[in-house]
Amino acid sequence: MIRIVRGNPTPEELAAAVAVVQARAAAAAAVAQGEGVPEEWSDPARTLPSRRMPHPGPKAWRTTYWPA
Repeated sequence: MIRIVRGNPTPEELAAAVAVVQARAAAAAAVAQGEGVPEEWSDPARTLPSRRMPHPGPKAWRTTYWPA
């Protein structure tokens, strides 16, 4: 059950919110049944760098956009 606690949403806003809740519930049910296995691209771990990124040295901002 969805209850509006604050504000006065328009029918379109309410329909959009209900659609999102239904889609999330359907996706969770599919994953629980083993049908909708999450894709590799949606794994948050893939956005992490595989190694530590080097940090620029002191005064590096001065030469950032200068031609080599």
